[in-house]
Amino acid sequence: MKKLMQLAIVAILLTACGKPKGELIGAGAKGSFHEAQPYGMVYIKQGAFMMGVNNQTTIFSVPDKQVKVSVSAFWMDQTEITNDEYKQFTNWVRDSIARTLLIQEAGMTEFAKPDRYGEIDEENPVLNWKTKIPWDSQDEEVYAALDRMRDYDGSIDPNVMHYRYEWINLDQAALPKNRFDPKRGCFGPSAEVRVDTSWVEPLGSDHLRGEIKDSTIVRKLVEKKDLLSNRIVNVYPDTIVWIRDFQFAYNEPLLSMYFCHPGYAHYPIVGVTWEQAEAFCHWRTEMFNQNHEITGQRYRLPTEAEWEYAARGGRKMALYPWGGNYVRDNKGCYLANFKPMRGSYTDDTGAVTMKVASFEPNDFGLFDMAGNVSEWTCDAFNPSSNKWIHDMNSSFQYNANAEDPAILKRKVIKGGSWKDVAYYLQCGTRTYEYQFEDRAYIGFRCVRSFMGE
Repeated sequence: MKKLMQLAIVAILLTACGKPKGELIGAGAKGSFHEAQPYGMVYIKQGAFMMGVNNQTTIFSVPDKQVKVSVSAFWMDQTEITNDEYKQFTNWVRDSIARTLLIQEAGMTEFAKPDRYGEIDEENPVLNWKTKIPWDSQDEEVYAALDRMRDYDGSIDPNVMHYRYEWINLDQAALPKNRFDPKRGCFGPSAEVRVDTSWVEPLGSDHLRGEIKDSTIVRKLVEKKDLLSNRIVNVYPDTIVWIRDFQFAYNEPLLSMYFCHPGYAHYPIVGVTWEQAEAFCHWRTEMFNQNHEITGQRYRLPTEAEWEYAARGGRKMALYPWGGNYVRDNKGCYLANFKPMRGSYTDDTGAVTMKVASFEPNDFGLFDMAGNVSEWTCDAFNPSSNKWIHDMNSSFQYNANAEDPAILKRKVIKGGSWKDVAYYLQCGTRTYEYQFEDRAYIGFRCVRSFMGE
């Protein structure tokens, strides 16, 4: 026993010698941090490349200027977000609304978590996700509460699928006039911010359904919370795009089945706006941080530079993601899902969208970086942005306010789709769509910045 005591004292002395008192030893972090690979994502190492088209542009278009830029390491979804993955989002929104209704209108407090004082805030409850929702209950109060979400045919009404989230307007915080004065302990007298706010204009007495209203307000910047904007987004995909985008074509089966039928579960989600994709990223971030000890990780849409760098797969001057200059391999088989010739959609084995990962990945292990569906990026579209963007983590972002004109709400889309010709499959080709528009040929995938070593 005496020997064990002596060994313990020696160990303590050795440890103390390693970190002497009164010296700079840090805050206590142990070792180095190694980020675990996020599920379904691949690592994109840092690097530099020539950004922009490296082939002739389309007729009458303004030629892009190629610029050499560097990109920090990041994680990227291996495939486009699928119907099944997006359905996890819509199911979460559906269930959160149902639980809130059961608390507020049926008095079922078991669907809420009490605060530290044991009380439940019925106005803004913290939801308990462990209790099962009684969708088939015949109890009058329960049935009446859940019936408010149902459409005329008994299914969930897409018009109630609203997701509300907040974000900090960092662009407003970075304005010189909004700089915090540490000597005075406050913001300057001229500090003010332009932020967005959203609300639902109810249809009569029904606060679940109604028109989503957006407004831009200017307010004094007094404290950090004044930088918050909020947005309400109806997250259900617009299935009518299969008819609206293609007149004089029989796409009714896709309209009724593409998002809900299990046969399309692993096909890319379409019919979602840029705003819906942003809401998905916010939800995915919250879901991750609530289930992990180390928080702060943020899922987002890729910048145009990140997307293009990832598409090239480490080949700095690659015309297409597979590295070659042609859309066929040496056996004559097409290498992506696109429109090879007029009316010949099926020559690449797919008529419209195809199951994700139907073709070989690029050298980074990413599937469908050309064809299948075009993909949203976070960058605003400006034809000449390559002339003045920064050469490190290049990105031209503009958070369009609700009252801005439509031209300021254009977002860059990349990759080409099943209905596009080969030119739009090139890594450097860029085009745009308005952030409030949804199409049958635009989807998205997420990225997450790489942390640590």
